[in-house]
Amino acid sequence: MSETTARIRRRSATVLAAFAAAATCLGVPQAGTASAAPAVTLPPVHGGFDYQITTPYAPPSGVTIVSRDHSAERADGLYNICYVNGFQVQPGAEREWQDDLLLRDKDGKVVYDTRWKEALLDIRTADKRTRIADKVDQWIDECATKGFNAVEVDNYDSYSRSKGLLTTDQAVTFIAVLAKHSHDRGLAIGQKNGAELVDQKAAAGLDFAVSEECGDTEECGDYATAYDNHVIDIEYTEPGMSAACAGYGSKLSIVLRDVEVSAPGEPDYVRKTC
Repeated sequence: MSETTARIRRRSATVLAAFAAAATCLGVPQAGTASAAPAVTLPPVHGGFDYQITTPYAPPSGVTIVSRDHSAERADGLYNICYVNGFQVQPGAEREWQDDLLLRDKDGKVVYDTRWKEALLDIRTADKRTRIADKVDQWIDECATKGFNAVEVDNYDSYSRSKGLLTTDQAVTFIAVLAKHSHDRGLAIGQKNGAELVDQKAAAGLDFAVSEECGDTEECGDYATAYDNHVIDIEYTEPGMSAACAGYGSKLSIVLRDVEVSAPGEPDYVRKTC
């Protein structure tokens, strides 16, 4: 090797090293390396919880965890969970979705969750799951931008109200897509209901649980074991609350709320803790 060639190679190596160092400082991924997703933080175990997915208000004394709709602002100084309806359509919002993304029965009629009057979304094909996720991911992005710590994707168990049209495998496959996007944005993601799917938490990419009425259905233990007590439970009846508190009042985050999740000052407002 000539002296000139050696000098050129040393100079090139120096330039490349300087470029790599600058790229690292700027956060630019280098060839052959994968950029890691931001670390996520789980909700505290047995923290004071308030469910505010309708109208946000000043959290009561003792509350350290709050869940609010993605359209609301976070509560300063607390662990904030962001509510998004990922498997069903908010009441009256069918026109906000492409027509073929609404689940239909053999007669072409939209399938509804009759308790909440919400149309089910059709997650049966990869194409539809991708298109639904495109919309839900925008809400997740909104949660991240506002500084929430986690997301609660509602109606994971929509398959149980689908007249047999949806399967648990489809639900797990779809929420795994949302979980990856949540993790990429630095958000933890909770399993909302569907206790029969706790053994799928790894495949689904889920981090903690948000249960409705696990005291009433005697499923609190399933969530507690699967998620190492990182569980939030909302009860809507006094008997359910009594059962949840008797078995898990010192372990889980449990609250009794009115079924409409009203705000203080409204006629039906209820909030109690163990």
